[in-house]
Amino acid sequence: MKIGILPLGRPTFDVPFAEEKLAAMLAALDATEHEIVGPRRLLFDEEATRAAMAELQTASIDQLLLLQVTFTDASMAVAAGDGFDQPLSIWAVPEPRLGGRLRLNAFCGLNLASHALGLTGRAFSWLYADPDGEVGDDLAALASGLRRAGRLDAQPVTERSAEGARVAQALKGQKIGRIGEHPVGFDTCAYSATALEALTGVGVDALALDDLFDAAKAVPETVAAKVRAAAEGDVTGLADVDQTELDRSLRLKAGLDSIRAKGGYNAFAIRCWPETFTQYGGAVCGPAAMLGEGKVPCACEADVYGALTQLVLLEAAQAPVFLTDLVDMDAADNTGVVWHCGQAPISMRDDQAEATATIHTNRKQPLLYQFPLKPGPVTFVRISQAFGETKMVLGFGEMLRRPMAFTGTSGVVRFERNARDVLDDIIASGLEHHMALAYGDHRATLRAVSAELGLPLLEI
Repeated sequence: MKIGILPLGRPTFDVPFAEEKLAAMLAALDATEHEIVGPRRLLFDEEATRAAMAELQTASIDQLLLLQVTFTDASMAVAAGDGFDQPLSIWAVPEPRLGGRLRLNAFCGLNLASHALGLTGRAFSWLYADPDGEVGDDLAALASGLRRAGRLDAQPVTERSAEGARVAQALKGQKIGRIGEHPVGFDTCAYSATALEALTGVGVDALALDDLFDAAKAVPETVAAKVRAAAEGDVTGLADVDQTELDRSLRLKAGLDSIRAKGGYNAFAIRCWPETFTQYGGAVCGPAAMLGEGKVPCACEADVYGALTQLVLLEAAQAPVFLTDLVDMDAADNTGVVWHCGQAPISMRDDQAEATATIHTNRKQPLLYQFPLKPGPVTFVRISQAFGETKMVLGFGEMLRRPMAFTGTSGVVRFERNARDVLDDIIASGLEHHMALAYGDHRATLRAVSAELGLPLLEI
């Protein structure tokens, strides 16, 4: 069999480490009985990827394999799915939980690709495995089509409760401020304001990023000083980061407060990168953590349904919520890692660990919060649009007291079900890469909310 490869990566991640992993992937592929053709270097942009695709389209390949070496958006996975009739596979690589930066974030790339390919109806096979391990059998199964992503569909829910009715009623009339548009290739963050309001009664206002930047720049010194004092009460090390960039970051918190007061918003969905860094000059992650602690959820990447999900969980839990990525699953350890750059509410901090101020690992600007999540039961939920059908996806687990897996705000979770089964279900459900997390078991209430909203339910 002739297998064409497209090694996908981004230069904002750890390129030397990514190249090391790619070399291991290529060595494992070369050890198979198949002929491997295509570029043996990381493809960092659309131009390079499309050029490589053009070459493969003339190479008479039998299968196309995307090597998900780092995080990338889903645009090239969708283009590859559209451009080739041959079977499509994706191999993403895990990385060690060493407490440092998330150097590859390849699982999140697989997650985005899975959702986007599900929306287009493109079948694919997948593998999440370390190329330095024993992967020969897995690669053989991948090439043979034995690792095809299935499809999990949600089921109707009929059991209602007074608490479920209360949550559904509380949503009506709430408002989300969407600031900027979601990034290209983030199909997980697409939405219809009309459909969302018809479903929940929650409205969405579309604002420009400049509205936020202008509001932040107009913040009086006295107000900025109060925000800094609040941050000093949360984290140590504010004096250790760039003070000009820190001031800009903290002003984003005050700017969001101002926009919220004027527009009556209950949550925000914010296009956080790259413009908050490249155009404005400060991270919105720390401000999002502060707003989240104040029960004003903020979804990054302008993920409106992520913000809606947070509002649903906030009403159910009556406690701060955290919109998180699942960035690793370890079947041997039976755990996963949830993470986001540095925006978990401070009340989720493990009280045996320090909360510190830090910078964005890729963009190198403050303010981000950094700490491991505290141990305890946690509920996960997503109002999902997987496969083009709106549903509720629900999960449950136990956050463990473990050393910090990756910088930012992260936690190691043991799901109620076997980690391998949860991993399979995440891909088969076409789930978006953001899920909302709250401490406690809120599944009974959320099931009833699902019934009240007429949403089918999928528990993973």
